[in-house]
Amino acid sequence: MQSPLILELIESLKVLPGVGGKSAQRMAYYLLERDQSGAKHLATTILAALENIGHCQTCRTLTELEVCPICSDDRRDDTVVCVVETPADILSFESSGVFKGKYHVLMGHLSPIDGIGPEELGLDVLENRLHEGVVNELIIATNPTVEGEVTAHYLQQIAKQNAVKVTRLAQGIPFGAELEYLDPGTLTQAFLYRKEVDE
Repeated sequence: MQSPLILELIESLKVLPGVGGKSAQRMAYYLLERDQSGAKHLATTILAALENIGHCQTCRTLTELEVCPICSDDRRDDTVVCVVETPADILSFESSGVFKGKYHVLMGHLSPIDGIGPEELGLDVLENRLHEGVVNELIIATNPTVEGEVTAHYLQQIAKQNAVKVTRLAQGIPFGAELEYLDPGTLTQAFLYRKEVDE
């Protein structure tokens, strides 16, 4: 019979995405048997993060500051805001170096079944930013899922009400891909988002 505390540790580790019972069990035993100092460091870091990390007052990303470094950077373009679903999406854009504007992080997408509405996504915060009149372009970078599309449509309505131009990330065939290996959904998006070729 396993210790109740070990069982509780295993159950606690199962809250991580993609971690099932067996993986959680391996992690728990590894931390207890082989890396207790690592386990202590992990525990104190998680506690410190939970106590000290909150949401940026401007874009809602996770940060230890009231306003995150991107929002407080005067070199970034205030007139362009890219709407993403998660802070991890920001990391993808920043690593590419292609975007020099600012962000709004939804922390999810509209999903009435899960009880996630406009309030949970901070759309009131975004609407206030648009209403101030500084932003002139809203780039929608939600995921190409049913919920992402519904969220994108809602964002378009907010932008329209505030006379802000809306653009959407192109969707479709990835660079270097071969058509025969693409799934039907990707090909459909490629056809729907096709554009005229300049001569």
